[in-house]
Amino acid sequence: MNDQPVFDEMWGHGSDDARTPYKEFYNWFEGEDPARLRRKQREAEEVFRLMGITFNVYGKSEAEERLIPFDIIPRIISGQEWRTLSRGIEQRVRAINAFLHDIYHRQEIVRAGRLPAHMISQNAAYLPQMIGVTPPGGIYTHIVGIDLVRTGENQFYVLEDNARTPSGVSYMLENRETMLQMFPELFAKNRVQSVQTYPSDLLRSLAASAPKGCNSPPTVAVLTPGIYNSAYFEHSFLADEMGVELVEGHDLRVVDGRVAMRTTRGYKPIDVLYRRVDDDFIDPLNFDPSSTLGVPGIMDVYRAGNITLANAPGTGIADDKAIYSYIPDIVEFYTGEKAILQNVLTWRCSEPDSLAYVLDNLSDLVVKEVHGSGGYGMLIGPTASKKELETFRRKLVANPDNYIAQPTLSLSSVPIFTKQGLAPRHVDLRPFVLVSPDRVDITPGGLTRVALKAGSLVVNSSQGGGTKDTWVLKD
Repeated sequence: MNDQPVFDEMWGHGSDDARTPYKEFYNWFEGEDPARLRRKQREAEEVFRLMGITFNVYGKSEAEERLIPFDIIPRIISGQEWRTLSRGIEQRVRAINAFLHDIYHRQEIVRAGRLPAHMISQNAAYLPQMIGVTPPGGIYTHIVGIDLVRTGENQFYVLEDNARTPSGVSYMLENRETMLQMFPELFAKNRVQSVQTYPSDLLRSLAASAPKGCNSPPTVAVLTPGIYNSAYFEHSFLADEMGVELVEGHDLRVVDGRVAMRTTRGYKPIDVLYRRVDDDFIDPLNFDPSSTLGVPGIMDVYRAGNITLANAPGTGIADDKAIYSYIPDIVEFYTGEKAILQNVLTWRCSEPDSLAYVLDNLSDLVVKEVHGSGGYGMLIGPTASKKELETFRRKLVANPDNYIAQPTLSLSSVPIFTKQGLAPRHVDLRPFVLVSPDRVDITPGGLTRVALKAGSLVVNSSQGGGTKDTWVLKD
C-alpha cells in the first residue's frame, strides 16, 4: 500500500481540474487576493488565541501549553462519499457496542472461537468490575470517534477506534465558527452541512440514556479532572454549550444511593455524568485508592443502575490496537454483515510469526503501542534513524505483546495555505458519533487533522499537526 502515488483530495492523481467537491471553492480561491487570505489566516490564529483554544503537550520536563494551528483551506467531502462513510461508521459503532456487552456477559464471541480468550482476560483495559453490568439503556459507548484515513478516490480505512473518551469535537466546532466569521460568502456559495447542532445533539443523546425513573428532564453534568488536563478547554466548552454543570470529583459525593453535586442549595442528584476522567481514577474505593479525581462509591451507584456514566467504564478495551485487528470479525459476528469500512492490515507482535516479520521489515512499517494514543510511543520506520530502529527493536523483543505493526499508508493530501500559495499536506479524519438507545447520530464532517510539515505522516497536535474545517456538502 505504501507504493501508491499520493491521492490529493482537491486534484485527484495530478489532474489539472479540481475534483467536483472542490470546484466551487477553487473558483472562489482563484479570484481572491493572496494578501487578503494571508490577513484572514492571521485573524483566524488571533481568534484561536483569544478563545484560548489550546492543548497541553506532555512528556517534556514540564507540560507545555500550545495554540492549536489552524489552516483556512477547508477539507471538502461530497454527500455521496459521506453516505458511504456514515453507513460504515454506524455499522462499526453498533458492533463495538454489542461486543462490549458480550465480553462483560456471556462472551459468545470467545465461545464461537472468533476471538482468543486471552485477548480479553489478559487485557489491561478489561474491567472485572463491569462483569454482569448492563448500563442504563444498554449503551456502553455514548460518544465515539472513528479515525479514518484515505488512500484513493474510493479507498477509506479505519486507522483506530476511540470508544473511551474521544477528544477534539470542540476544535471541530470552533473551526467551523471561525470559517463562518472569516468567509461567510463561501457558505453562501457551497451547500455545506451544519455541525453546529452537536452540543444540543449530545445533550439529547445523553438525556435519552438516563436511568429509568430518574428526573424529567434528567440532570446531566460533565466530570473533568481539572484545569491541568490537556482537554480542559473542551470539557468547559461542551458543558457551557450544553448548559450543564462542569464538575470535579471534589464537587460530588454519594447521597442516599445517588451521585449528587454540590450546589448553593445543598446536594443535587445527577442522572447522567459525561466523564472525562479515566477508569483508573473514577472511584478510589473500586480502583486506584490514591485518586483524588473521582468519587468514592460511584461504581456501586452505577452497578445499582442509579446513574449513567458516559462512556461506560471498561470501554477502553475497544480502543486496544490488538483488538482493532479483530474488528472485521467482530462486525461480522454481531451484525451478520461484512464490514463496510476496511481495517489497515495489522500484525500482532504477540504472535511469533508476526513478530519475526515485523523485526525483519521494521524500516518499512509503522509500529504502535496497543494502548498508545496522541502519536506517542510509535515508530514510523521509513523516517526513523538507525538508532531509533535499534532502540525499538529491543523494545519489541522485550515486550512484544505491547505492540502491533502496520504498513506505511500513502495518506491522502489536502492543500494548506502557505506564503507560496497552496501546498499539499497529509490528513486524517475523526468523525464524532453519538449513540443512545433509540438512534445513532453522526455529525457530518468531524475533525480533520493535518500534518503541517511537508511529507510528514504524523497529524497529531501533540506532534506538530494542525486542524482544518471539514465540509460535507449537501447533494
